[in-house]
Amino acid sequence: MKSALRSCLTHGYGAARGIRNIVYTVVFGISVGTIGPGAAMAADLPRVLALGDSLTAGYGLPREDGFVPQLTAWLATQGRQAEVVNAGVSGDTTAGGAARLEWSLASGADALIVNLGGNDMLRGLAPAQARANLTLIMEAAQAKGLPVLLVGMQAPGNFGADYKTEFDAIYPDLAAQYGALLLPVYFAPIATAEGALDPAFMQPDGIHPNREGVARIVEAMGPKVLTLLAQIKP
Repeated sequence: MKSALRSCLTHGYGAARGIRNIVYTVVFGISVGTIGPGAAMAADLPRVLALGDSLTAGYGLPREDGFVPQLTAWLATQGRQAEVVNAGVSGDTTAGGAARLEWSLASGADALIVNLGGNDMLRGLAPAQARANLTLIMEAAQAKGLPVLLVGMQAPGNFGADYKTEFDAIYPDLAAQYGALLLPVYFAPIATAEGALDPAFMQPDGIHPNREGVARIVEAMGPKVLTLLAQIKP
């Protein structure tokens, strides 16, 4: 999506981790979501890395209205505690996500949400390359034994039927190949009956969901995240 401030994460644990979180928040604007009364003991909570672009970063929204805070709040309503790490970078493509995955995972993670590909599609980048980049991410997660929730995107028809068919197939194919959970279409909860994005749930740019739009998306994705958490090995 649109380029904006980059939001990246590295965290340690224990006392050093708390200090680093403060420094990163002040200097880099990094955010980590924790929920419930045990939030102060985040090191003991399952840690979910949300790897994505501006849709994950929360572009155009107050921090509390973004995807990660709303997801952690939704999990709290379900009685489930987790630390959700905002590894969203506005403007990122699948290539960027693949390139920074190892760095993003360096501080540890128990599960991975992957929401990338929207910028590849908006720029008309080759679906084969997006597939290759997402494959690298899935292979890295598999090598580390991380359960994955893969969030799907669908291409519009303006690049042609062949492009749309090839692009749309990436997500179900990779989810099946790597045994990942799949949310087929990120924008489905805020689409009209005709398949267009409902402007009532979009920011003025027509690309990013507003607070209400994110809430609807989180509500639809939430059950998948609960299943993801259940797959974490003790």
